[in-house]
Amino acid sequence: MLVLSRKKDEKIIIGDQIKIMVIEIRGDKVRLGIDAPKEVSVHRQEVYEAIQREVAKPSVSVDS
Repeated sequence: MLVLSRKKDEKIIIGDQIKIMVIEIRGDKVRLGIDAPKEVSVHRQEVYEAIQREVAKPSVSVDS
């Protein structure tokens, strides 16, 4: 894992198209702005995990 230190308004660049900027630091919370192409999904970890659980659920078919 790469660990970087950034101050408010400083950015991290990933590849050629993804930019992450520190928007605000308040106490123990950091607000980040993420600029990425529309085809790149960006989620908080807990949201990503919930999506993965939904995708992994077996589909239930109902016989008529």
